[in-house]
Parts: sequence; structure tokens; C-alpha cells
Amino acid sequence: MSISKEKMSAARVLVVGDVMLDRYWYGAVDRISPEAPVPVVRVTREEERPGGAANVAFNVVTLGGQASLLTVVGEDEASHKLEALVADTGIQTCFGRDAQLKTTVKLRVIGRQQQLLRLDFENTPKNEVLATQTARFTNLLPSHQAVLFSDYGKGGLAHVSDMIARAVEAGKPILIDPKGSDYSRYQLATVITPNRAELQQVIGAWQDESDLQVKVQNLRQQLGLQAVLLTRSEEGMTLFDAQGRADVKAQAREVFDVTGAGDTVIATLAALVAAGMSLREALPWANRAGGLVVGKFGTATVSFEELFA
Repeated sequence: MSISKEKMSAARVLVVGDVMLDRYWYGAVDRISPEAPVPVVRVTREEERPGGAANVAFNVVTLGGQASLLTVVGEDEASHKLEALVADTGIQTCFGRDAQLKTTVKLRVIGRQQQLLRLDFENTPKNEVLATQTARFTNLLPSHQAVLFSDYGKGGLAHVSDMIARAVEAGKPILIDPKGSDYSRYQLATVITPNRAELQQVIGAWQDESDLQVKVQNLRQQLGLQAVLLTRSEEGMTLFDAQGRADVKAQAREVFDVTGAGDTVIATLAALVAAGMSLREALPWANRAGGLVVGKFGTATVSFEELFA
């Protein structure tokens, strides 16, 4: 089952979570430094892209859907740059500001088509900054068909349970890209999308597929989730729900860069669910989108035409 462009353009996803500014410095590497055994990168080009939850929202609009982005940033140069970048893409920006917060910036230095170094600038909010956004969240809920929480473990979603409760009350599908080892705060979500390493932190190692199935279904029932989608890189994806499990194989292609592939998968899933598909119907398309995006460099996105070609 595919979907019409008209249906997709009417789908609205509310994205909530930790945002960051992705900076790329590209340059030529011609020599090793005389000061230390490290390459000297002569920077020739700079690029800035929305990262974290902002990249998730960007993936929704690139697919042809509509997205609103609710987040809290610092009162600094990076936050204003990020807000301008996000607004340019057609995403509705709902940025709260906290002067105590340093907007997360990830600076990647690229030479000879590969990442040589990444520098992270960030701090963890001292207070629960997103809690102040609950009223705004409640106002935004009615005009969206799906809610997506993008948790990057930066502290922005420490008290996500209250927002989930409001979304449940409003009858909205809730999709969560989880972080950390405590999933109790995601109770009653529609689906969570951990990768193998993230899931292992929560349920421990599994011996085989049947052991995995038992452990995931136990977790799903404990937390009152409709589904758990395990993303397994070269092994594809597995959706565990009340009907059992559904597996999709990875799309065989050259893997160029896995940065942001999880963002693309959950954004595609959310956009298609917002447009009226069930999770099982949306699963192969989300898998295809993830396969397309790893063939591109950096935090990339997939267009409606590419996905449904």
C-alpha cells in the first residue's frame, strides 16, 4: 500500500525533543602537523544543518508532510541560527528559550570524505525546561495527527510522561525514539523504536530470536505499548505487537553513512501513520527510507518521490 501526495501533505506531525545544530567543516588534508601526529585540515567549506529532533522534523517535511517542532534551546548564537534554519524548511517552530541552557552544537571536521573529529558543545539543563512547554504542547495537540518524541538523552525529555498522558487522552498515536535504560517514562506510547544496543540496555542480552520475542513482548505488556520496533541495521527491522512479529529485510545497498538513519525511520513511520496507515503498513516504507538514507552522506533525508518511486 502506498499513499497519495495529497494525503501526505495533509498529515501533520508534532515533534517534541532535544534539538542540536550540526556543523560541518570540510577541508583538504595535505600534511601532518609538525606540532603533533595529527592531520592538518585546511578548511575550505562550512555547512550547517538542523540536528536531533530538528532533523526528525526536517525528514517529515522532506517527505511531503507537515511538522511542528516543540523544543527548548539556549539564548545563544547557535539557537538563533538553528531556529532560522528550521523555519526555512517550512517547519512550524515552537522554540522555548532558557538562558541557563547551552544549545547543543555538534561540529564535525571532514577531510578526504571522512569524519576526522567531532566536537560537542552542550550542557544538561539544571531544571526540567520542557515541562514549561506543557501548555503549548496541549494547544498544539488537536491540530496534529501524530506525536513524535525524539529523545537524545540531553535532559529535554526527562518528564515526558505528562505529555504522553495528554496525547493518550487526545487519542493521538505516539511514536518515541528512546534513550537510556529506564523506559518506564514511555508508558502507554503507541510504539518505541530502539536499536539493538539501546534495547539490550533495557532487556539484557538475548540468546536467540525466541528469547528476544519473549523479552520484548514482556516489555511491551509491562509498559502498555502497542508495539516495539527494533531497528537492526544490516538485519532490517522487526515489529513486535499484539499480533506477534513482522520482519522486514534491510534493503541491500552500499552503506555510506549511518548518521541520522534512525531519525529517517521514525519520521517516515510518523508521517505515514499521520496520513492514515497502520504501523504494519508503514513498516516496509520506513525500512526503505532508512535504506535510502544510509547511501547519503551526513544527516540526510528522503523525498516523497524517492520513497514511492
